[in-house]
Amino acid sequence: MDEQRARALLPPGLAIAILAISTSSIFIRLAQGDGVPSLAIAAARLGIASLVILPLVLTRHRSELRRLARREWLAALLAGLFLALHFAAWVASLEYTSVASSVVIVTTSPLWVALLGSVFLHEKTSRSVLLGMGLALVGGVVIGVSDACSWQGTGLACPPLSEFVQGQAMWGNFLALAGAWAVAGYFLVGRSLRAKVSLAPYIFLVYSAAAIFLLGFMLFSGASFGGYQPETYLWLALLALVPQLVGHTTYNWALRYLPASLVAIATLGEPVGSTILAYLFLQEDPGWLKIGGGALILAGIWLAARKGKG
Repeated sequence: MDEQRARALLPPGLAIAILAISTSSIFIRLAQGDGVPSLAIAAARLGIASLVILPLVLTRHRSELRRLARREWLAALLAGLFLALHFAAWVASLEYTSVASSVVIVTTSPLWVALLGSVFLHEKTSRSVLLGMGLALVGGVVIGVSDACSWQGTGLACPPLSEFVQGQAMWGNFLALAGAWAVAGYFLVGRSLRAKVSLAPYIFLVYSAAAIFLLGFMLFSGASFGGYQPETYLWLALLALVPQLVGHTTYNWALRYLPASLVAIATLGEPVGSTILAYLFLQEDPGWLKIGGGALILAGIWLAARKGKG
């Protein structure tokens, strides 16, 4: 695909990626409902995705894999490690906090990508991207606060600050933040590697490396893939096919043509989609605060994407 055509496909491609990624937390919650450990869910997600890609890579990209330098193999392993840590932390966070809070916190990754990308990749972040990022992050904060606060009378009533840092929800929020840090590393390493490696070999190497790391974490923890209801394996397969192969792969495709910070900003659309799906399938009522926060996130993405190259 030539670069001009690829850039024309970026807006609809990123929109599809956001929709696909938004299903992730729903499939995870459904699998967790049958008692599947978080590490097993993450390992299954990456393992199934890797196996689906394997025939394509072996038939069409074997020679490209052989040409990769040692440094590129190491970069793929590092990206896979970051991806494994991201999923290990984020999937676990959904056991302790709400879908909206977890997804909002984990999608603060653009902030970390922008801060680190300017240092390690020497990427310039335009004023419009920073403004869009700030607007989207404000929307994320609004969604997060809405889990603990509510409108009472004429004002917003929130519990004392001490209650925010206690209990399971706080632990879940910290795990989501750790997931954001890890995915920022994944985007930064991926941006430099994707410039040298075509899409299919790249995602195969990174997804496979992540799956191997997660399998090791899983076996060390004593978790397993056996003994669950048949529909649970369907949720795991859909988790690999929709948010991973469609969503994450589209983001990786975009990394060849866009700065890592701008691709990461697109992930801020996930809280909106996840909140809607959680309301429809998990009966998690978003409320007006989450709806308002979602509007701010969408406005931030639009602003950043409209002038992201400026």
